[in-house]
Amino acid sequence: MPGKVRTMANKRFRLNVIALSVSLSAVSSSLTFAAEAMDHSAMGQGSMPMDHSMMKPDSAQSPMEGMDHSQMNHDAMDMDMGEMPMDHSMMKPAADQSPMQGMDHSQMDHDAMDMGETPMPAMDHSTIDHSQMQHAAPAPTSESRTPIPPITEADREAAFPDVHGHKMDDNAINSFVLFDQLEYQNADAGSVLAWNAMGWVGGDIDRLWWRSEGERTNGTTEAAEVQAFWGHAISPWGETVVGVRQDFKPGAPQTWGAIGIQGMALYNFETEATAYIGENGQSAARLEGEYDILLTNRLILQPRAEANFYGKNDDSRGYGSGLADVDLGLRLRYEVVRQFAPYIGVSWSKVYGNTADYVRDEGGDSSEARFVAGVRMWF
Repeated sequence: MPGKVRTMANKRFRLNVIALSVSLSAVSSSLTFAAEAMDHSAMGQGSMPMDHSMMKPDSAQSPMEGMDHSQMNHDAMDMDMGEMPMDHSMMKPAADQSPMQGMDHSQMDHDAMDMGETPMPAMDHSTIDHSQMQHAAPAPTSESRTPIPPITEADREAAFPDVHGHKMDDNAINSFVLFDQLEYQNADAGSVLAWNAMGWVGGDIDRLWWRSEGERTNGTTEAAEVQAFWGHAISPWGETVVGVRQDFKPGAPQTWGAIGIQGMALYNFETEATAYIGENGQSAARLEGEYDILLTNRLILQPRAEANFYGKNDDSRGYGSGLADVDLGLRLRYEVVRQFAPYIGVSWSKVYGNTADYVRDEGGDSSEARFVAGVRMWF
């Protein structure tokens, strides 16, 4: 009897061992299947699909080797992955295959990936373009490395001296005289000495002006006049003038009242426009202009023009009404010094209307060209 009981106990023990082995095999199979079917979206990896075919368990530690998975009912397995501990040390990639090989990165949602505390890969500083990096500038210092001494009143007086005589409203008295033309002309009637001069004396705002022009042919004065004006500046480039004009030749002397404007127009064009009223109810007007073209600092080409108009005929002086005459000239001068410049050039004059009739009646020509040579000087 005792032997029979011992035999039955041994059989029961062997059955329990077999049952325990089968249970352990089933649990291992369930764990492996659950690991393969695991939803990695719950593991903080976003929606990145994993290729588990690359995670090959080590052959020495695999509990699934030799198991027939075709007999397992995977649909009936209800595994709670949240409570099941998982030994990731068993999921070792093959030594000859990268764990990222075969992964489809186009399907990865990088914005949804929670990297958690995944360590960043090592950075290769040799590839960084430091020229594009905005390094913080050092804080400015309030003191100079080289101390600057404070500015004194003596320093200010040395830097800004009191300059006298250079203000627009200066009251200093100055003067200027210019012989714009003092020349010899080769005319049809003979040798001609012609002049055209002007000057002023006064300050920057108010000045006393004078002008004179005329010519002598073969030692006889053919034309001569003198004008005197009071000029008042209306801008840095122009002024009004009021005065008188006295004609000596041709004919008997005659006095005119004068009013006009003179100065520098656009592009340094010197202009004069003057109207005259004669003592016998006569009227006249004169327009003059000249321009200096600098070929070099000392070689200067000067074109010049003058036109005279009269209100009525004057038989005694040979002036007709309307446009009386036009004189054009072109002179090339060389400034030996700024105050002295010899020149050569040509001059062309023409008379019009009744004035031309007076000239032809005296045997002259209505137009004439002349060669000129002279000197321009000022002081």
